[in-house]
Parts: sequence; structure tokens; C-alpha cells
Amino acid sequence: MKKWNRILSLALAAGMTLSLAACGGGTATESKAPETGAPAASTPAGAEDVTIELWTYPVGSWGGENAKAEEVVAKFNEVYPNIKVNVEYLDYQNGDTAVTAAIQGGSAPDIILEGPERLVTNWGANNLMVDLSDLWAESGDDIKANSEAVAAACQLDGKYYEYPLCMTTHCMAINYEVFDQAGALQYIDEETRTWTTDNFVKAMEAVRDSGLVAVPGIVYCGGQGGDQGTRALVTNLYSGTYTNADHTAYTVNSTENVRALELIKSMVDSGALNANASFVASDELQAFSNGTAAVTFCWNASNKAQYASQVQFTPFAMAFPSDDGKPELCGGIWGFGVFDNGDQAKIDAAKTFIKWVCDDETQGVESVRLTGFFPVRASQGNVYAGTEQEANATEFLTLMPYLGDYYNVTPGWTEQRTNWWNMLQKILISGEDIQAKADEFVTASNANIG
Repeated sequence: MKKWNRILSLALAAGMTLSLAACGGGTATESKAPETGAPAASTPAGAEDVTIELWTYPVGSWGGENAKAEEVVAKFNEVYPNIKVNVEYLDYQNGDTAVTAAIQGGSAPDIILEGPERLVTNWGANNLMVDLSDLWAESGDDIKANSEAVAAACQLDGKYYEYPLCMTTHCMAINYEVFDQAGALQYIDEETRTWTTDNFVKAMEAVRDSGLVAVPGIVYCGGQGGDQGTRALVTNLYSGTYTNADHTAYTVNSTENVRALELIKSMVDSGALNANASFVASDELQAFSNGTAAVTFCWNASNKAQYASQVQFTPFAMAFPSDDGKPELCGGIWGFGVFDNGDQAKIDAAKTFIKWVCDDETQGVESVRLTGFFPVRASQGNVYAGTEQEANATEFLTLMPYLGDYYNVTPGWTEQRTNWWNMLQKILISGEDIQAKADEFVTASNANIG
């Protein structure tokens, strides 16, 4: 798998921190941008008033419980008072359904904030999005200087359907005190935050035998929320891959992955892990935070901050266990896409908004901070210097060298996510044949490619 070495070198030099957007619950709600009464600092001469819709998934503080997208809109209106931006917040449980319904009803939003797996390989591939190559022509070199992988993920057939804002990697975490009392710390490398597959099994068995928690760890498979965690768990255990190298086929049924699924099933059967068909990542995170489970497979700085008031122990970020001690972690890229609703005035206004949000000298940095992630633009450097978030940088930066291939751009991504958690349920809950279910997953998921 490819390593994003440029990301690592810049991140280590800058000393930035990172996080992962929390897996949200509830339903999408709409709210209007507040009136600011600010002067028109740079309204284009003769510009007509235009209203556009911004829908945002819970990417850090752009959505979720403490959403601040409306505050960004208010600042934008101080510069562009002629462009009114209505904000609607989505979550990861119901957001895709809401967007699909809007598309089918002819009322898709003008702007949407998410990642390439939706903007590029789903809506872009279906000719629903505006080509943003003109924006890339102005700042593409700055993004490519940071990561060619980001640039590659944001385009399809030479058209850029995403204008990226930030990126990160995903990890897991352990309850440090429980591991200490259970004698399980001996099985992890605290300096590199890595562990082997064999030591992972030993550690979880030690936690199980200690009786300190209700369940050592939970493999959640009730939906797609936070599925990057369960994917990384499976593919790392025996150095498997989720797709082939050129992202044209899913490879979950490989010998390595089937062996990993067999190990997880054996751990569930022995009580070293628990499988829960009603849990998504947010439920598992709650169980970890209240001390019910000793590990979480969906950890990040954002979740650490979100659950800080509940946690009465030390959450210790870890890479996923791997047979060779060299983990490959999933990455994340988030940015803006523009739906082609056939109104050029709205398209132009949408481009003006996202360019200001991402590239304005002051707001661009603040926009990244709101996500809690790393900037994709090399020129933005250390966006967390001198902030409260800087203190957490070292813990998560240790994990940056393990960032692996961004396979989320594989076609048929939306459909395979449903296939994934259904497969886990059949294997871990129903006890069905592992190779057969993995083969079914690959057949069904590959059928949606192309």
C-alpha cells in the first residue's frame, strides 16, 4: 500500500493535531444563517442577490452537536452580503438517504461537505456534480505539494468534483488503566503505539480474564457508521487489502482477510471480543467512554474531545494490530462539492463561497481548525500552533507514518458499505460460513463497479 510520506513529513514538521468527525445520530435539521448587519466589504459591482443551500455532514465542528457552519456563513456575508447561504446539517445515519431523496426530487443542495467516496465516485461518477477544475487551476499546486494522493482522490476522468479542505488518519484506543491492571500493557509498544496480532489476542484475553470491564471490545456491525474501524481491524490482522491496488475490485475474500475474520470470530466465541448487531461506532464509543468496553475501534482527537467529560480513565491512541507490526491505517479527506442544478448564478456563488472558505488567508486556516483535521494545503502549515488543540498533537502524530492507501475512491463504495456490515453480522452473529460470506460480499460489491 502507498504511504502518504509527504503528509507525514509536513505534519511532523508542523506539529499539528488531528481528529475524526464523530459518528452522528438523529435527523437532519435545517437552520438559516444569522443576520450580521456587516458592511459589504467586497461585493462585486452589480452583483445580484442569490441564495444557495449548503449541506454539511458532521465533519468536526462543521456539523454535529456544536455545529458552527452558520458562524462561517456570517463571516462570509461580511465580505459577500449578496450571497445568502442556508445551512442544513446531516448525520451519517440518515444523511445519505436525505441527499438521495433530494436528488430524486430535483432539490439537491448547491454545496455539500463530505469526502471523495461520495462527491467523486458516487455523485460525480453519476454526472451530478460541477467540474471544479477552474478552482484547482488556482490552488492545485499548493494541494499537490502536500499530497498527490489527495489530488488523485478528488478527480475522476480528469474532472475535479471535490475541492478539498482537510485530511486525517483513523486509529483505535485502549483504556490504559484497565490494560495496566489486567497486565495487558506488556503486549503493546507504547512508544510506537503498535502491537502484533498475536499480542492483540493475548492482551484482549488478559482483559477478559481480569473481569474489569463488561466486554473487552465490541465489533459493531449495526450499520455503516464508523465502518473504517472494522475494515482496518480486519485488513491489518494478517496484512490483507480491502481493494486491489488500482481500486477496480474489492478483495475482502482474500486468504489474509478470511483468516482475519476467522480470528475475530474465534475471539467473539471465547469472549475476548463481543459482536453487536445493534451497535454502530457512536454506540461503541459510548461504551468505551463509560468504561463498559476496554477498547474502541473508532478513535480520534475529535472523539477524545467529545467524550472528555465522560471519560474517567486515560484513553491511549493505538494503531490497529498487524501480523508484522506494520499497520496500514485508513485515511480521510473532506472538502466541498457543487451539485449541478442548472443555475449558473448559483454555481458561481457556490464556487465563491467554497474558495473563500478554503483559500482565504485567515478563514482558510480557521476552516481547517473547525474540522480538527490536517490542512491539505502545504502553505497553511501548522494551523494548531498556540491553540488548545496543539497539546494533543504528539499522541496522534505518532500514528501518521502508518497512513495507508486511500481506497475509498473505489467505485460502488456506497453499496459495499451496506454489504460490509451485513457480512459481519452473518459471520459474527449468525455464524455462517466465513469464506462463503466473504465471496458473496466481493461478488455483490464488484457488481456495482463500472
